[in-house]
Amino acid sequence: MSLDAQYISELLSAALPDCQIKVDGGAGKFQVIAVGDVFSGLGAVKRQQLVYQHLNPHIQSGAVHAVTMRLMTPAEAAAA
Repeated sequence: MSLDAQYISELLSAALPDCQIKVDGGAGKFQVIAVGDVFSGLGAVKRQQLVYQHLNPHIQSGAVHAVTMRLMTPAEAAAA
């Protein structure tokens, strides 16, 4: 099963409704940029775990096999 960036974007937007989500890629390889207060106070690993928990079923099925993430708070995004 092949997933597209739009599907991943909708999945993550539903799971993290207060985040701005942008997803690029395809063929199992995706780049995710997410900005939201949900990441406040979390280190990089905890932020990734928050996103991976929603992607894991697709990773386990083989539909997703590579994900690059930039996960930021609004303040971090404004400073970038």
